[in-house]
Amino acid sequence: METPGAEAARIVDAVLHDLATSVHRGVVVDSPPGAGKSTLVVRAAGVLAATGVPLMIVAQTNEQVDDLIARLAAASPELGVGRLSAVDYVATERVRAHPSCRVGAKVADLGGPAVTIGTAAKWATVTDGTWPWAIVDEAYQMRSDALLRVAPRFDRALFVGDPGQLDPFSTVEVDRWTGLSWDPMQSAVAVLLRHNPDLPVLRLPVSWRLPASAAPVVAAAFYPFTGFRSGTGPADRTLSFGTPTASPIDEVLDVAATSGWALHELPARFTVRTDAEAAAACALIAARALARDGVTQSESGTRPLTADRIAIGAAHRDQVAAIRAFLPEEARDITVDTANRLQGREYDLTVVLHPLSGRRDATAFHLESGRLCVLTSRHRHACVVVAREGIAELLDAHPSTEPVHLGVPVKFPDGWEANQAMLAHLAGVGVRA
Repeated sequence: METPGAEAARIVDAVLHDLATSVHRGVVVDSPPGAGKSTLVVRAAGVLAATGVPLMIVAQTNEQVDDLIARLAAASPELGVGRLSAVDYVATERVRAHPSCRVGAKVADLGGPAVTIGTAAKWATVTDGTWPWAIVDEAYQMRSDALLRVAPRFDRALFVGDPGQLDPFSTVEVDRWTGLSWDPMQSAVAVLLRHNPDLPVLRLPVSWRLPASAAPVVAAAFYPFTGFRSGTGPADRTLSFGTPTASPIDEVLDVAATSGWALHELPARFTVRTDAEAAAACALIAARALARDGVTQSESGTRPLTADRIAIGAAHRDQVAAIRAFLPEEARDITVDTANRLQGREYDLTVVLHPLSGRRDATAFHLESGRLCVLTSRHRHACVVVAREGIAELLDAHPSTEPVHLGVPVKFPDGWEANQAMLAHLAGVGVRA
């Protein structure tokens, strides 16, 4: 059987070959969580830049842009990079560290670099010039109308993204466009493939982030038709704690360290969205993991479990604020954020407040498969899910009731199915509060 490294390398080589030889105007690369999307983007950028033609890179957030610049600096410090930015943008340390990076609000200010990189929103303001090649990073997070605005700037493009994560969203009503082929709320890749069904689509087959305990669970719940495997084996990563078990919270952490997963079950109860008991439990679990002198061992070596390697995820910003308020002073550096803002980030241990915990109903927002996928796929070692009992019964009582619109492709898996699959696994690692 082909090793994970060899399989991943073969697919990446196939992507680069298609870029060089395909007659199509685009190549799409689907990627599971932690499969090396950014690594592929950086490598493709180097290959395309080496041909001597200018290249544009489109990312979705300033954080993604700065991260890619740092990666480009590490891979090709001599490569000239232009960072398109707002007038009031202040270069981060990562950008300043690139020896050949120039920052400007206009393309003309950048001096004609080999690679010009900016957010989709910034590229939409560029009205002059074209580039032979573009790379669109996190393309499934990009709205189709954003792609329409930047498409005149390039001739051919590589689209890289994760189809299992959160779809683009809007804070305004968008029903008027539902079912139309140009619906702006569809992802850029979805609309691209609907209008160009013959474009080559390749899939990265290996997650280098998710451990062997998580990859099959996440793949079965959120990627049932494509699947992927972990780049590491069952014994390649370990999480251990230096202090003995002294409470039920410690027991939850021990289960997570042993199996890679744990479910901390609170008593069944309908609650307000900012459930104080659940928020406090999330904060306590994360803080206790920090206090127990945790140590991780992996292919990257042995290192302590520090606050910057722990994250707590929730569905809503008010839940994030409630959890953060419960963190003790010594644990304030632990990341607490929503699923939307945790996309693309990686930690050793994550604590997740289940989106359906304590709810009376199962709305489309809380059933969204991409939201749960993001929350449960950020970890390299273990994930603890905090939830009140009764979610399975809630799902049985409230199957998806979203209307089916003509012209709208059915998305698989739906949130109901994904939640049930995840709960089925967590049932074997549950610890009642």
